[in-house]
Amino acid sequence: MEQDSTVPEPDGAAATSGASLSVLALADARLPGGGHAHSGGLEEAVHRGVVADAGQLREFLRGRLHGAGGQAAAFAAAAARAAERGAGAEYWRRWDVEFDARTPSPAQRTSSRAQGRGTARAGRAAWPCAELEELLSVTTSPHHPAVVGALLGARSLGTPKDAAAVVAYLAVSGPSAAAVRLLGLDPFAANAAVVALERDTELIARRAASTADSRPEDLPSTGAPALDLLAQAHQRHHEEEVRLFAS
Repeated sequence: MEQDSTVPEPDGAAATSGASLSVLALADARLPGGGHAHSGGLEEAVHRGVVADAGQLREFLRGRLHGAGGQAAAFAAAAARAAERGAGAEYWRRWDVEFDARTPSPAQRTSSRAQGRGTARAGRAAWPCAELEELLSVTTSPHHPAVVGALLGARSLGTPKDAAAVVAYLAVSGPSAAAVRLLGLDPFAANAAVVALERDTELIARRAASTADSRPEDLPSTGAPALDLLAQAHQRHHEEEVRLFAS
C-alpha cells in the first residue's frame, strides 16, 4: 500500500512549538537587512583599545546583550504581540516614540532605523502582511525590533519570545562577526563568545516575553551610556575618515 507522503500544514500552535524557518531566517546574518554593515559599537571600542582580544570581546558582547539587546528584545516581543492582535497605526506611533525615547544616541537610532528599512524590504518580499504595511504607513524608516515583531506576530510565524530572541541574538552576533575583521580574531573564538551567552539570551527573551502585553510607555528601559558614547564617537569619526562599518 502506498503511503501518503504529504506533510500536513501545522496550525498556529504547532508552528511555534519550535524555531520556525521564518524565525531562523530573520536571525540569519545573510538576510538582506543590512545588519552586516554595522558593528554595534565594536569598531569604536577596538579603535579606543577597549576591546583587543577574545576575552574582552566576550565582556563587550555581554554588556551589549544586557543593554541595547535587552531593550530591543522587550520592544520586539511587544511588537509581535501587537501584530498578533492587529494593532493599528496609533499603536505603532506610540511604539516608535517610546523606543526613540529609550535610545538617546542619535547614531544608534539611525542604525536601528537603517536595519529596520532593510529588514522591511526583505519582509515585504518574503512575508507580506497587512501589519507590516500598517507599520510602514506610520514611518518609512521603522526601528528594527518593530519590523521583526510585526513580521513574526502578524502571521503567527513566531511567538513574542521568538521575536525577542531574534533581536537579542543579532545584538551580539553582528559585533562578533565584525570582530573577525576588526581584530583578525579566530572565527571559532568569535563564535564561542556568542555561544557563551546562551543562558543570558534565554533569560532576556523570557523577560521580554513576560512584558509583551504592556503598553509601549510601560515597557522597560535598559540604559547603556557607554554604548551611546561609542556610537556617537564612531559617527563623528566615520564622517572624518573611512571606517569599515556604518556603526
